[in-house]
Amino acid sequence: MSGFFVGANAVKLEQLYNLIGPDMQAVDAVIRTRLHSDVALVRQVAEYIIQSGGKRLRPALVLLAAGALGYRGAHHHELAAVVEFIHTATLLHDDVVDESDLRRGRKTANAMFGNAASVLVGDFLYSRAFQMMVGVGNMRVMQVLSSATNIIAEGEVLQLMNCHDADVDEARYLQVIRYKTAKLFEAAARLGAIVGGASPEIEEGLAAYGTHLGTAFQIIDDVLDYSGAEAETGKHLGDDLAEGKPTLPLIYVMQHGTPEQAACVRNAIEQGGRDDFLAVLDAVRAAGALEHAKLCAKAEADLATKALDALPASIYKESLLQLSFFAVARAY
Repeated sequence: MSGFFVGANAVKLEQLYNLIGPDMQAVDAVIRTRLHSDVALVRQVAEYIIQSGGKRLRPALVLLAAGALGYRGAHHHELAAVVEFIHTATLLHDDVVDESDLRRGRKTANAMFGNAASVLVGDFLYSRAFQMMVGVGNMRVMQVLSSATNIIAEGEVLQLMNCHDADVDEARYLQVIRYKTAKLFEAAARLGAIVGGASPEIEEGLAAYGTHLGTAFQIIDDVLDYSGAEAETGKHLGDDLAEGKPTLPLIYVMQHGTPEQAACVRNAIEQGGRDDFLAVLDAVRAAGALEHAKLCAKAEADLATKALDALPASIYKESLLQLSFFAVARAY
């Protein structure tokens, strides 16, 4: 394994993306072209959120997986853009459901343009993504993306049902992650495999890699809600608690903390809001909940790494392996 694994901050996305720099530029060009609409408000809202940054992890997965299989065409650029459009549509809808006002260090689209515009432009991005995937002309691609989009929607509803429910256990929490977050990571890696002409074994390995990577990524996202620096994460600390979301650190406190700590967290989940944030933060830290969650994320990242065993060695595979480390070690 390379020198990227020497420390928590050793892996930088910019370094990982050096390998696919021209491809990422090509994807950005596709995104800009495909964002066009004759409706001014559609352009305005879509460009606002697309250009607000983000890690572009999901499109990078498509490119790296295809590259690892020696693919040198252009379909992976279109598919990477499709994946980013689907992800962006979910963000637009998410922020309305969660009543969020900050993402990536900027006002959310709903805070800028209102809930109605955000929902409708999210719908536009979904439908544009489906237009683009049809244009690729591959039935497997359409099967993967239509299935993923449907499961993501189910995950959104599952999360909504879990809000303010202090009886949610680790299994229900992980189900939401698998549906809501990991499914698009899985689809992105699988699309790279399909376009690259992978064998069934390699395709399933890349899909499993995506699932475990996405799970690790979301667990760390939930850790950062109690430990991150707002300037780095681009989100308010305690957002999940304010929405009454029972995430892994909170579940751990309720199951393994003192009765007082468990009662504090339970009440905060059921009531929502930020009034008890400092008390909950103390409980989370004192119970070792963040350390437990990080270990769970590392276990998922290790499974992601293992899933690539059958993939032939290449600089693209190396970047995929490094990406699994980044998912756990990141501070944003």
